[in-house]
Amino acid sequence: MSLDFDAVNADKILIRYDIVVESSEKPEDIAKQYLPENQFLRQIAQDVMNLKSKDIEKHVSEALETLSAEDIIEKGLLAGMDIVAELYGRGIYYLPHVMVASDAMTRGTRVAEAALSGERKYKGVVMMHAAEGDPHDIGKNIAAVVLKSNGFNVVDLGKDILVDTVVAEVQKQKPDVLTGTALMTTTMSAFSRISSRLKEVGVELPFICAGGAVNREYVESYDMGIYSAKAAEGPGLANKALDGWDWKKIRANWDDIINGKA
Repeated sequence: MSLDFDAVNADKILIRYDIVVESSEKPEDIAKQYLPENQFLRQIAQDVMNLKSKDIEKHVSEALETLSAEDIIEKGLLAGMDIVAELYGRGIYYLPHVMVASDAMTRGTRVAEAALSGERKYKGVVMMHAAEGDPHDIGKNIAAVVLKSNGFNVVDLGKDILVDTVVAEVQKQKPDVLTGTALMTTTMSAFSRISSRLKEVGVELPFICAGGAVNREYVESYDMGIYSAKAAEGPGLANKALDGWDWKKIRANWDDIINGKA
């Protein structure tokens, strides 16, 4: 069953299991530091933040009359997702918020990209998947939104992806970074097998591994493995790969990267 995003009442999303989630922090107050000054970009960013999937295509079309598609994407749509990521990280927004905001961003991006004279430029390519045998992809989906909002082109292979498929797609598409998530302990061994297979075919790249089944000690027990405890850490780790750091250097400096010191 698909979710009708236009039918979602954003005001009701914080009411779960008959419990009203209260916070002393208001989304609009936190958003102030992220919202652009331009009125059109501000409206678009607010559409994403306020989960206005139904309105955003109209507002993007209006903005295109005076602004470039690149600015609308980078300074409007992604600014809105930055706010959503911050609210999610603070526990003010929850997964339904992220899903609806992502839909709004996708709709707006589609309109903006149609107006681009050429192909959109991304910072780099991150290939994502949920481990072989693991049907859980919520964590992966959240991480994908965060990476997209930080300018990465995300290639999402999906969930329960065979080790052989991951290795073949890495060889074929040559991403800058590979990520994997595992929620079940019975599936996390797929990561070490992927590492071994990639080495056999002469491929080495940062392999960010996350999910409830894994910890840092396990991920660093095999080559290429880089641990990530939460989705918000992904862009910082991936950025280092774009800076030319190999997986060994990223792993050696992991604490400083996570704490914003590297």
